Amino acid sequence: MGEKQVIAVVGATGMQGGGLVRAILADPASGLAVRALTRDVHSDKAKELARLGAEVVAADVHDGDSLQRAFAGATSAFCVTFFWAHGSPEKEYGEAEALAKAAKAAGVRHVIWSTLEDTRRWVPLSDNRMPTLMGKYKVPHFDAKGEADQLFKQLGLPTTFLLTSFYWDNLIHFGMGPKPGPDGTLAFTLPMGEARLPGIAAEDIGKCALGIFKKREAYVGKTVGIAGEHLTGSQMAAALSKALNREVRYQAVPPEVYRTFGFPGADDLANMFQFKRDFNAVFCAAREPAIARALNGGLQTFAQWLEANKARIPLS
Repeated sequence: MGEKQVIAVVGATGMQGGGLVRAILADPASGLAVRALTRDVHSDKAKELARLGAEVVAADVHDGDSLQRAFAGATSAFCVTFFWAHGSPEKEYGEAEALAKAAKAAGVRHVIWSTLEDTRRWVPLSDNRMPTLMGKYKVPHFDAKGEADQLFKQLGLPTTFLLTSFYWDNLIHFGMGPKPGPDGTLAFTLPMGEARLPGIAAEDIGKCALGIFKKREAYVGKTVGIAGEHLTGSQMAAALSKALNREVRYQAVPPEVYRTFGFPGADDLANMFQFKRDFNAVFCAAREPAIARALNGGLQTFAQWLEANKARIPLS
């Protein structure tokens, strides 16, 4: 058996990167080995990945030299940024630039760049249906990623652009789960009316990425969008009701109301949901569950994800 090809995974202790690290480790027949990149190799999450068999390497997206060292000798790299760590689209664009340049300098032969749409292609800054944020963005955590696509193209990197979907895990970690109203009934709130929300289990993103790495030639230069299901808020509330064994109502609020909720990033997320609502056909068409299932045969539905995770959803 030949030497395994090394996949360098940025953000290895995060949801997308962590899912990919685990997917590679769980598939020893793939001929792939994983190098897990993280800022802190001594964190509990990093130690757990090392215990599972990953090569864990220190690298920082703000230190191009550390990235280049970490990418050296890797055949492929999974590149992802985490906007919510700092909330700055300019910083996120800079991180993407550092990743692209380091991959190019290290001679990486295939990159998956986890990206999203630059919403300004559909909603120009002059369009007042949606407020402009931070001076030059409509959905900051989308727009900078989409803008950064050009960096990978300009460097001539063999890249697959991976469009992800709403993580169902946000119901656990991001405060988006059902909340009790004044009468105690749980309400699931989205500013999307009856538009469909493409969603996915975060761990399935990593498994889909592994599917792309296994068939590299077929996906270089392509944009691949993935989702587990496209569901309305009402359908999600019905699935939550069934899984939790108590009534969950869907509360559709206008984006302008969602913006007033006051939590950090409420305006960004309200604009995001409005974009998904107003351009629903385009947004859903770019994320095809059948494509995700072809890459990852174990792709979960929302009901399956809920069955495994319902006890982890905070309800207060």
